[in-house]
Parts: sequence; C-alpha cells; structure tokens
Amino acid sequence: MGGSNTGLLQRLRSVIATAVFALAAACGTLPSSPPLPEDDCSRWFSRLDAAVDAAGVRDAQDERIDGFAGLRVDRFGQATRTLLPFDAWLAHAAALDRSAREAEAANLSRAAFPLDDAIDAPAALARSERCRAAWPSRLGADAKARAALLQRAQVPDRYAVGLRALGLYPLARWPFFAGVNTWQARHLGAIEQWAAAAPPLQRFAPAAGEDVPLVFEIERTPQRNDATLAPFDRFGAPVWREGFAAPQVDTTQPVVYRRRAQALHGGRVLRQDVFTLWFPERPATGRFDLLAGALDGVIVRLTYGPDGATPWMLDTIHACGCYHLFFPAAGVTPRAGAPQHEEWAFVAGTLPRRSPGQRWSLRIASGTHYVTGLTLDDGAAPAQPYAVRDENTLRSLPMPNGAGRRSLYGPDGLVAGSERGERFLFWPMGIASAGAMRQWGHHATAFVGRRHFDDPHLLADRFVLHQSEEPAQAGSSSD
Repeated sequence: MGGSNTGLLQRLRSVIATAVFALAAACGTLPSSPPLPEDDCSRWFSRLDAAVDAAGVRDAQDERIDGFAGLRVDRFGQATRTLLPFDAWLAHAAALDRSAREAEAANLSRAAFPLDDAIDAPAALARSERCRAAWPSRLGADAKARAALLQRAQVPDRYAVGLRALGLYPLARWPFFAGVNTWQARHLGAIEQWAAAAPPLQRFAPAAGEDVPLVFEIERTPQRNDATLAPFDRFGAPVWREGFAAPQVDTTQPVVYRRRAQALHGGRVLRQDVFTLWFPERPATGRFDLLAGALDGVIVRLTYGPDGATPWMLDTIHACGCYHLFFPAAGVTPRAGAPQHEEWAFVAGTLPRRSPGQRWSLRIASGTHYVTGLTLDDGAAPAQPYAVRDENTLRSLPMPNGAGRRSLYGPDGLVAGSERGERFLFWPMGIASAGAMRQWGHHATAFVGRRHFDDPHLLADRFVLHQSEEPAQAGSSSD
C-alpha cells in the first residue's frame, strides 16, 4: 500500500508540474536580465501596490501573498502547495502575479507615472519582472522563507462569517433552503418540458476555425418574430461607454469568452475549459423583481478526463455564482452520503455521448437566461457564428474617448452597476452583494452551505468516476 501511494503521489506531482509549467510558459517567461536587489524590490513593489490601490485598479482575481510581493495564489495553487515540486508551484504563483500586474499597469492613468524610475507601464512591468526573477534563487536558499510562503499562500473564503452571524444563519438557512429546493424542482420541470417540446430557439455556433464543442440555443420571446431575439437575450462583448456608470454589452457581434482552469480528481489533474456569455441585462418581470438588473452572465465549464480530451462533466452557473447545475457524463455519479440540508450538487441532466461532427447544445431561456436543457447538435440547422475571445481581456478594457483603461471588475471582484435587489434579502447567507456579477475566483455558488466554483476539489468531493465505464466521447478535436 505504501509503495502504491508513493507512486501515485509521484505521478500526480509530475502531471501537475507539467501542466503548471505549461501554464506559466503561456503567461510569459522570465527575463535574462539580472534580478534587482531584495531591498530595492521590496520598496518597488510597495510603491507600485500603493499606486495601484490608490487608483482603485487592483485586480482581485488572484490573491497577493503577504510578504512575498511578485507572487499570487489561486485556489489551485492553494490546493497543490504540498503536491507540486516547489519550483513548479513557484512558477504558477509568478505567472498569476504577472497576469494581474499587466492588467493593473494598463489600467493606471498616465498621471501615475513616473513611478520611481519607471516612466510608464511597460517600464513598471519590466522592473516587476526583474524583481520576480529573484524569487527562485532567494527562496531556494532559505527554507524558512519557503515554509512561510507556502503557509501564507491561501485564498479567503468568499462567505462572510460576520454576515451569517448577524443574520442568524443557523435559523435563516431553512427558509432559504426550502426556496432553493422549490426552484430546483420547478427548473427540472422546465427542462423536461423543453425536452418534450422546445420553444422557438435562435442557434449560435462557433465561427469557422474556432475549436469549441458548444452551440448555444436561445429562446425567442413569443411576442417577437421567429427571426429575432429580444435585445436582452443577445450576448456580446462588455464595453465601457460614455455616460454609463455600469458596463454595457456590445451585441453587434456575438462573443463567447474562454479561459483555462484545472481540477484535481482521484490523484489526477484535469483540464477545464470555461466559457462565458455576457447579456445586457436580466429584465424585470414586474415592479418588485429582486433578481433583475444590468448585465447578466452565463458560465459553462467542461471538465475533461486525464487524457485531456474525454469529457467527464459539464457544469454551469450564472456570473453571480447562482444556479449551479451539473451534467455528468455516463460513468460519473454523485457520491453517496451527500449532506441532506445544504446545496451540494444539483444534477439537472446528463452530458450526452457525442459522435464526431456533433457539438453539445445548451438551451437558454429568454430573460432569466436559465440553462434549460443540454442536447446534441449535428450542425445541420442554420446558425449565427460567435467569436471566441480570451477572458483575460476583460481585466483591462478601453474607456471611451481614449480616456485610459478600466477592468470590467472592481477591486472587490464585483462588477459595478450589476447589483441586484436580492442582496437586501439574501445577505444573511453571507455572500457579498448576492446577485451581482463577479470575477473568476469570487463565485460562491451555494446560499446554504459553502461551495466555490473555482475549488479544484469541487468535483472530486461530489462525484465518483467508475473506471470500468467509459464517459462521453470527445468526438473529433476540430469540431
């Protein structure tokens, strides 16, 4: 048993290290120029962080690590602190910081420079890179510093214990949980109804050359001609426009945003592809609709097996973290003994087996943008093409009239102007501004219980893969 466990751990470390090095390489490489002295780097990062925070442009996706400026941590990094070879883990932490500082530097106004000897944003990034390059040798010679770094590399829980205490969560959770169960039962009924007789749908497929296995079918409202969608059901690119405090959505071209992520399951690292659609709003259905508001997003995630090609799971949330649905492939089943009195894993259907040339089609309801079905699509029906963009571009968007740049997200990880009235009712559940759209890393997906969308153990904690069964087929890689 001991030898078997040791071999498994070694294989896990090797696989994760390879994946992390690949991710770090994709985010940039260390420069050949010599690193700056430690004291100079400490002062530099202190001044840069102060300027970023004063300007309100801190990027909240990944967490700074106290005492180790130039490195950041996400939940995957937190989960692999003792699994990875240290140099691989450090490369991941450096890559996270590099991406964040690129966005922060781009979003600083010209008036923030010169900053020390950095005359502009590119110079600030170059100096940051030289300081970041010093960490491997510095930490390699200091075991105590390495231990301190790993101990401090943690991501905060997105649930506020104080709010739950003030809101009497142990008591308030029960009516909320009843409401969750009611919605889930009603939504399963809607999925069954659509499966039997779907409403008119507008089909969107990836543009030529885009390697995405997803089609989106969006409900046409009954009041409209079959050839059109309601304005609030057209997805596109978030933009900043003059005269608007909240971001708007440019729907002249359908756009889907893509990011890569990783999960851990059964001693393996799993590839994840994450896709996000942004809609202009969730319209109100009445005068006191607490769920309505500006901007609405739907996030779809595909998790693949160890071969990186065989899908095991599709799950979805809205960009507020709400409405978490799971669609497991054949051979993937919920774990026994799940908690009975918290949101654990709402299985809304299965991920069907697809053949080469087929895609999965997600059916999305008008207005609410609820995912109301998952089917197979053979590509025969006409479709409007959608473009695919890197989700990281949303961390720095141009302002109108050349007035600089700004992230879609605020320093708190929330999208300004996307607040919902439900926050005044749901605050005892401990989620900041419940219903507001938020950045990757900030999606708490359960009102009752605790669950984070970016938790790499999320699927492993809730589902079992029966090795003797074959999950859904991947199909051809080019469709």
